[in-house]
Amino acid sequence: MRDGRPMHIRDMFEKHRTTFSFEFFPPKTAEGADSLFAEIAALEQLKPTFVSATYGAGGSTRELTRELVVRIKRETSLTPVPHLTCVCQDDRVVGEILEQYAREGITNILALRGDPPAGMEGYDPASDHFEYAAELVKFIREFGEKGNHPDKRGFGIGVAGFPEGHPGCPNRMAEMEHLKAKVDAGADAIITQLFFDNRDLYDFRDRCELAGIKIPIIAGVMPITSVKGMRRMAELALGARYPAPLMRALNRTDGSNEAVRRVGVHWATEQCRDLLDHKAAGIHLYTLNKSTATREIYRTLGVKDSLALA
Repeated sequence: MRDGRPMHIRDMFEKHRTTFSFEFFPPKTAEGADSLFAEIAALEQLKPTFVSATYGAGGSTRELTRELVVRIKRETSLTPVPHLTCVCQDDRVVGEILEQYAREGITNILALRGDPPAGMEGYDPASDHFEYAAELVKFIREFGEKGNHPDKRGFGIGVAGFPEGHPGCPNRMAEMEHLKAKVDAGADAIITQLFFDNRDLYDFRDRCELAGIKIPIIAGVMPITSVKGMRRMAELALGARYPAPLMRALNRTDGSNEAVRRVGVHWATEQCRDLLDHKAAGIHLYTLNKSTATREIYRTLGVKDSLALA
């Protein structure tokens, strides 16, 4: 909260030199929901600036995402930021979702193009009402401008950025043009896809500056916690690049999940330390609904919570 109001993205960057945020995905069962909230309770003590909740491919977890976000808003002190995607959505459905979030006092949205559900061979984004994330950003911004949100500024809007390059873009110049379109449509901040070499983030930050993109860039960091998770991470990130020094460190282990986890958490901690040294606007930790790695990162950095880092 700020001055008795829910925290808007713009408030966050006025209040904190560096923001710290965590991402969760909605569980599919009641047992999973209870387990997640135990992890959220542990992470709440770290006082993150905000937490985000993912939105399944094609809106497949729409209700689960809404339930998770509303529960976080009602039962914790955290500021939730729900994902919202373009794929398989029309303006009526998106409008209804925004109305629900506005009624619940949700003040921020992460607007993404998103992925089609599994089994949709031949899917054509042009068939959707919102073909590109910039169109969704514009719709969300106009929703607020029409006075549909209690906060006169409307929703704060985050968008995605890709330090290693967008997998669907033919070249980096076109990628910057698409990102600039999202910013011009009304985006307030950029949260990046995960990366493992901070030089990719710093180059991305420089290219944004050259393209006239001046909104804050939040760096996405995901600790490697298992061999299976590492493979899955590469699939989800569509070819995340593992730097040679990281691979050498992993190759020195005995291959067990615990050894891989130790290397992964150490690497992520060093990423965070270096990002802080280079004045990153924000750090966004992909938690995979577990609190242990994130709490270890904070402990190794020598702080008890995000306020000590900010």
